[in-house]
Amino acid sequence: MREDKGLSRRRFVRAVGVGAVVVGFDPVGRAWAVSGDGSFDTVPHLDGRLLFDPKDLAPFEQDFGHIVHRTPAAVLEPGSVADIARLIEFCGARRIPVAPRGQGHQTYGQAQVSGGLVIDLSPLNHVAVDAGARTVSVGAGAVWSKVLTASLAEGLTPPVFTDYIELSIGGTLSVGGFGGATHHYGAQVDNVIDLDVVTGTGETVTCSAECNADLFRAALAGLGQVGVITRATLQLVPAPASARSYSLTYPTADAMASAQRIAVSDGRFNWLEGAINAVDGGGWAYVLEGTAYYTDTPPDDAELIGDLGYEGAAAISDSTYYDFVDDLAAVVTYLESTGEWYDPHPWFNIFLPDIATDNYVTDLMNSLTLADIGASGVVLLYPVPTSKLTAAPLLRVPQSEFAFLFAVLRTAPPDTDALPTATMLAANRELLLKAQALGGTVYPIGSIPMTAHDWRVQYSDQWEWFSATKQRFDPHGILTPGQGIFPESN
Repeated sequence: MREDKGLSRRRFVRAVGVGAVVVGFDPVGRAWAVSGDGSFDTVPHLDGRLLFDPKDLAPFEQDFGHIVHRTPAAVLEPGSVADIARLIEFCGARRIPVAPRGQGHQTYGQAQVSGGLVIDLSPLNHVAVDAGARTVSVGAGAVWSKVLTASLAEGLTPPVFTDYIELSIGGTLSVGGFGGATHHYGAQVDNVIDLDVVTGTGETVTCSAECNADLFRAALAGLGQVGVITRATLQLVPAPASARSYSLTYPTADAMASAQRIAVSDGRFNWLEGAINAVDGGGWAYVLEGTAYYTDTPPDDAELIGDLGYEGAAAISDSTYYDFVDDLAAVVTYLESTGEWYDPHPWFNIFLPDIATDNYVTDLMNSLTLADIGASGVVLLYPVPTSKLTAAPLLRVPQSEFAFLFAVLRTAPPDTDALPTATMLAANRELLLKAQALGGTVYPIGSIPMTAHDWRVQYSDQWEWFSATKQRFDPHGILTPGQGIFPESN
């Protein structure tokens, strides 16, 4: 809301279904608004807008998962970082829960809040590349595709991308940010130089590994528990021109994982993942997906893949670097056209210790059917050298030299009784318990019902530090309750 100097005392009332909203400015210029339940009275002056109308709130009642639906009392479209600070301070004093939201790509209500405030971070979308320093300063609401375009104009690129690049900077830094280049550069959080964070008291703090280090370490992969990331400075590296991609098929999970271990150990690929694809007539194909970047001369195929023991012929393709990084764009467009993009997505995402991976994945895939993951479901498996993960103690991975990120990205059919979704959620819960018994941890972007005990197991030796840091920077316990980590504080 912007003050109209000529109408500073005007008020207007409009119906919102559950009551009235009164919005205006007092004689000294403080904006104020009262929602139907009275929770947002005497709101401080804002540069942006505070939304109450049900039509405006509707997009924030759900997320990509389409499983959890919570209605906020209000949504902030900030006109500045100061707006975020003012409203968090306002909400803290009144114990109103607050949920920051980027692109809403969560799958289990993580960025939703009932009867509280959702902060829409998408207006904070500036991108400024410093080519000389090989860095980029980015607003938390900017998406990675925008960062890629801006940095490529300077011959640079972020070193790590998630597979889907229409995600917000603040969103992926709050969970970790893994991709095919993680075996070289760590997660996206390992390539952050500094952050601006608004804490749960409404204080805006710049932090880094050297300055306000506790806040920096707790904000990265901290699931929004200690503050709202509003800006980040990210490291950039020289960008290649082209990418040559290889798809190598294996008969079993352990055969593919063995080849991945070889490839990640010697670093032959710039990008390395793995997919498990349904085969016509039943069964699964295990596909190592490796990519080598180049500018002038393509890589030697035999040197790269000749010793990896795959079956049949390798599928080899070339593309520009941008098209490679953005290769899911066409898939997303197709799924949007069929409506599957808007179906429920009960995702399952965990890290497994190396020693347990082969048996765990083999046992599951032997019992899994296409119906268990849905027509557009995806299964991924790729290695993560844990020594590359140094910046964020709250990014929990198994205590082994290698961990494997294992993802069963389920898509449930839309239905009235939600039975398929509930069945998939129950399966995710059972798989979590089996993984925990083997030393596995959760990558918390999915849809796994978690108890208070599960979160303590997840953070193990970091639990006390995490709890104390939460209390220090969010003493009112208002931030990001949808994660369910500290229910007693909300």
